[in-house]
Amino acid sequence: MPGSKEIRNKIKSVQNTRKITKAMEMVAASKMRRAQERMRAGRPYAEKVRAICANLSHATPEFVHPYMVKPPLMKRIGLIVVTSDKGLCGGLNTNLLRQVASAMKEWQAAGATVQITAFGNKGYGFFSRMGAAVVSHATGLGDAPQLETLIGPIKVQLDAFAAGELDAVFLASNQFVNTMKQDPTVRGLLPLSDDRLERTDPNHGWDYIYEPSAEGVLSDLLMRYVESVVFQSISENMACEQSARMVAMKAASDNAKELIERLQLSYNKARQAAITKELSEIVGGAAAV
Repeated sequence: MPGSKEIRNKIKSVQNTRKITKAMEMVAASKMRRAQERMRAGRPYAEKVRAICANLSHATPEFVHPYMVKPPLMKRIGLIVVTSDKGLCGGLNTNLLRQVASAMKEWQAAGATVQITAFGNKGYGFFSRMGAAVVSHATGLGDAPQLETLIGPIKVQLDAFAAGELDAVFLASNQFVNTMKQDPTVRGLLPLSDDRLERTDPNHGWDYIYEPSAEGVLSDLLMRYVESVVFQSISENMACEQSARMVAMKAASDNAKELIERLQLSYNKARQAAITKELSEIVGGAAAV
């Protein structure tokens, strides 16, 4: 059994650790609220761009954008993976990367090749260790992502799809459900499905005047829409990251508190045993005299 001094030093060490986890929990809670506000603020823009693209695509049926053309086979796949830059957020990144790795195995078993765009240091490090084909990446996004830092890596996949070098592009990220739940998902991004570009009012026809042309307007809007989907996914992933970190740090603080209580009990037992031993030695010495 360890002595009282060793137990006392361990109690002090766990108390210092609990102070750190408690502070990190409070910081994550503050950042989580701001991340959720940014996530909700971006939804109206993404929905409005989606509605305009849907109406434009149905108003000009003679022009079919490359983003809307479905290939007969999926042999070349682009994958955009959104993870966090930092750890200490529970199984958030692990669950997503496990699902991504499973999807990649299925695609490769079917004879498809996969090229990856990684957002976040955790995902980029994971795929680098795997030896996967990472064609673009962005790390150090901070607490508030900026679209100008994301466009370059995204455009690598979009240009490859528009040029016919890819048959499909998928997006893997964590979807924010609530503070306690985040769902890792791998969903299709390109080609754009019919249900994604469904008109808000199917019974109403839209007539547009285009400048400079219908193709140019629709092409720009579809690119903005795809970029907004990726940007919104990154914003949601950041909200998921702070929520998961807050929950993980709260669990760590609670575990540290329980450990301190058990160590305190062990310390009291060791101290009581030491006092009893000293009393026994004193009584034994007095009896011998």
